[in-house]
Amino acid sequence: MTMGVGMRPGASIRSFAKDPSVRDHRLRRGTARRVLRYGGPFRREITAYLLLTVLAGGLVTLVPLLLQRIIDDGVVPQARDVVVRLGLLVAAIAVLESVVTVVSRWLGSRIGEGLILDLRTEVFAHVLRQPIAFFTRAQTGALVSRLNNDVIGAQTAFTSILSGLVSNVVQIVLILAALLSMSWQITVLALLLLPIFLVPARLMGARLSALTRRQMTLNAEMQARMTERFNVAGALLVRLFGRPAEEDEEYAARAAGVRDAGVSIAVNRVIFMAGLGLVASLATALVYGLGGLMAVAGELTVGTLVAMAALLSRLYAPLTALSNVRVDIMTALVSFERIFEVLDLQPLVREADEPEEIPDGPVGVRLEDVTFAYPAADEVSLASLEQRPGAETFDGHPVLRGIDLDVPAGAMVALVGPSGAGKTTLTTLVARLYDPTEGRVSIGGVDLRKASTESLRRTVGVVTQEAHMFNDTVGANLRYARPGVSDPEIWEALRAARIDGLVASLPDGLDTVVGDRGHRLSGGEKQRLAIARLLLKSPAVVVLDEATAHLDSESEAAVQRALDEALTGRTSLVIAHRLSTVRDADLILVLDRGEVVQRGTHAELLAAGGLYKTLHDTQFRD
Repeated sequence: MTMGVGMRPGASIRSFAKDPSVRDHRLRRGTARRVLRYGGPFRREITAYLLLTVLAGGLVTLVPLLLQRIIDDGVVPQARDVVVRLGLLVAAIAVLESVVTVVSRWLGSRIGEGLILDLRTEVFAHVLRQPIAFFTRAQTGALVSRLNNDVIGAQTAFTSILSGLVSNVVQIVLILAALLSMSWQITVLALLLLPIFLVPARLMGARLSALTRRQMTLNAEMQARMTERFNVAGALLVRLFGRPAEEDEEYAARAAGVRDAGVSIAVNRVIFMAGLGLVASLATALVYGLGGLMAVAGELTVGTLVAMAALLSRLYAPLTALSNVRVDIMTALVSFERIFEVLDLQPLVREADEPEEIPDGPVGVRLEDVTFAYPAADEVSLASLEQRPGAETFDGHPVLRGIDLDVPAGAMVALVGPSGAGKTTLTTLVARLYDPTEGRVSIGGVDLRKASTESLRRTVGVVTQEAHMFNDTVGANLRYARPGVSDPEIWEALRAARIDGLVASLPDGLDTVVGDRGHRLSGGEKQRLAIARLLLKSPAVVVLDEATAHLDSESEAAVQRALDEALTGRTSLVIAHRLSTVRDADLILVLDRGEVVQRGTHAELLAAGGLYKTLHDTQFRD
């Protein structure tokens, strides 16, 4: 059986495998109009693509009609010139059809891949601008799926579905017109065979849909398990506490489920295609049987009989595809809608319409009556991206209340207090990862709500207690802070961070890959690399979030010496768990339950007693 142009083998079966819930899904208003805007940059390509699709559909119908003329006007009357002329025309059409196919596929690829590029880059850029709370709630796998599966699903609206719809409609109209002009009786009887195929096919579609969903679920579980076990932290946990035999069995069970579902889908697809071929064969038998009798009676010519058989063999595939075109289109639109759901989530922290530049050079930091409460889930996240949406409720309870702080340029302020006091939250406001609920945070006299993002990132540098490294080279991780920096400048930063000797001893020096999350390095080595990265950035304001909290004594001493270099001449906010590291701070703020309960120098706070003295005595009791 011959499939029509634009109808790839198996394309019809995929339309039956869609989730039935798509048929009942109600799109948000304006979704279709918004989708069409993405086709704007490709208007010329889409127009040419559709014209070629219409031409291809016409060529599919033209060949059987030429066969009719070859037999009736050439073979039967033995007119050799007619046979040769029409035979050459059929060959020319075959060549033209091949050219049209190649060009249309090229245009389709340009449209589809261009659309994927636009959507992926837009979603990627938008997601990177979301607040940190978004990433703490969203499942990474679900988020990546929006960039992959949904974007590819949306692409089909402009390629497979668009071309298939136009091509199938053109083919059906032309084929039916040709068939009815030849014999309306045979045409009507052939169409009566269609329900014999469509009804069982729809029933099989429900089964295929269930099998497909099960296969996708099992495959997702299998991939999630691999992702968890194959990263460094997961592999270490399995090695220390795991049971290899049970791990193997659980993975094998999931993989076997994927295999069984795949086998079932393959068998059902074969049955489907066999059924489609059976109906086409029955139609062909009908044409040759009834048509043969009509030809014997002189009511049909032999050429007409052959042409009708060829046309009918090309009719059922586009009819089947069109019967499910709404599901296909809805599936593509739902993919677009899921992408728009991410794009419509507006970042809480946005640059002002007319941003101000934070001045260069030494600058001070000021917090004025700052109160902060973390945003509600619906402000920063999407339920569809969370594993347990709604599991956490938001009570609006402030985690910082009435914070006043003035840090002069070049001064060092330490933040101390028990866990959960709000120390890290305060520093996130200085880096403008969040905006305060009430009050004002300014650097160099510029309110951070009005500051340009570029000048803020240039001014503020942060070293966290767990320095993150990308799975790239040492040099690439350092240049992330300052692209284009020269190797001599990198080595100078490494010397200042007290880690130049280690990097020089690595097998490939700056080109040594640090591994997933930098796990090929020790904690102290990663911290010193993070400090070197900070020095390359050379910010005017430095935030240190317990940069030595989890280090041994030797590593802490090395990192502390590197920090002394990093803080020289810079305004700094230092979160410290070990009070010995902040004795020389110009000012120490003691936080408890989101409020500043004490402030002063180390000596003043010890003399005053209170929470600071309690923390100090607890650490130095021995």
